[in-house]
Amino acid sequence: MSLSPARRSAIIDALRRGTVPSEGLDQLAVGLNHLEDTIQDELGRVEAGGAVFKAIRGEYGSGKTFASRWIEQLALGRGFAVAEIQISELETPLHKLETVYRRATEELRTSSFPRQAFRNVLDAWLYQVEMDAAESGANAENLMEDRLDAVATAAPVFPLALRGYRTAVEEDDVVTADGLAAWLGGQRTVAASIKRKAGVKSELDHFTAMGFFRGLLEVLRGSGHKGLILVLDEVETLQRMRSDTREKALNALRQWIDELDSGQYPGMYLLITGTTGFFEGNEGIKRLPPLDSRISVDFSGNPRWDNPRLPQIRLRSFNLDRLKEVGFRVRNLYAEDSSRVAEVVDDVLVGDLASMVAGELGGHVGIAPRQFLRTLIDVMDRVDLHPDFDPRRDYTFTIPEGSLSDAERAAAQGSVVPKVDPDEIEL
Repeated sequence: MSLSPARRSAIIDALRRGTVPSEGLDQLAVGLNHLEDTIQDELGRVEAGGAVFKAIRGEYGSGKTFASRWIEQLALGRGFAVAEIQISELETPLHKLETVYRRATEELRTSSFPRQAFRNVLDAWLYQVEMDAAESGANAENLMEDRLDAVATAAPVFPLALRGYRTAVEEDDVVTADGLAAWLGGQRTVAASIKRKAGVKSELDHFTAMGFFRGLLEVLRGSGHKGLILVLDEVETLQRMRSDTREKALNALRQWIDELDSGQYPGMYLLITGTTGFFEGNEGIKRLPPLDSRISVDFSGNPRWDNPRLPQIRLRSFNLDRLKEVGFRVRNLYAEDSSRVAEVVDDVLVGDLASMVAGELGGHVGIAPRQFLRTLIDVMDRVDLHPDFDPRRDYTFTIPEGSLSDAERAAAQGSVVPKVDPDEIEL
């Protein structure tokens, strides 16, 4: 698919900064094509009112974040909403679902609203209720209650607050509307006086948040969205938490999977990412046998014959050929707006740069993509800016120390790339 100059520029700018682009990932996806049919089938099941759990596993540098965002982009293209959350012990502990819910509403985005879409989704849902009521001759408030009937069973305060929000909007009470929208989004700093106007007395807790997720799904589908892709990134951080916190988090994940299977969250695609150690080590999934039994997959065979329909997807580490292929794709994107780059930055030069960066990082090709693409774009920028610049003659290759991540720094220093495996810690 051809991209507009603005989108090509956005992709190049993100890679220049060393970050994963927010769009256009299909232009860069290497080694993921074999997953697309399965992911599309699963998204279709979620569209039809089902629910799916999926785990992406791989070592550092295998592209877990890239793969999850590629799936997010596939979903956005089909009309889903997306929320990506970084799991952490202090800010977003997995066993406190009210915190996970709040982060999900803060990070919610759609194809129409690329950031902070929650309030827009609320307004779109209310507008659709009004339109449907006018078309059918029904009472709008009764129609709203009917559509939230299942949610009221799980969390009665969600419809209560939504009704109060609708009233505040109709009365042009901006302060109350803002406060109730924030409370529906899980925010904790809403004044009691505002909640009282909607008849709300309780606070959002772990169990109430289950019902709020159900409410969020209903509002999304009622506002024209196919469902929600909820990404929990870096769940391997659970291994570094205190044992009681870790066990609560693992049990919360087990409970969540069971509720997905039992139909409690129609329209949700729950995606987690983690290292192999998290799925195989004694301080990760295997610490809770009921959870392990639900999502465990045998990956002892040839990766070529992996079954992507199972709960876990194994990502293969980058090799030099895949690294070069990504470089060719980025070069081709850049060259669409620069004839000189197309002429000067040939496949041989791209391959040489890939080998140089991988060599500088101790031969750890899986760690190299970020720094390789930054280097490649730096070379192409210079070629584009300076008509007499010859990269083979004039370019001095260095990787700035300040740009290195911990894993990249360890690789460059010839150390073992850090992998968190608590089982190997000597006590």
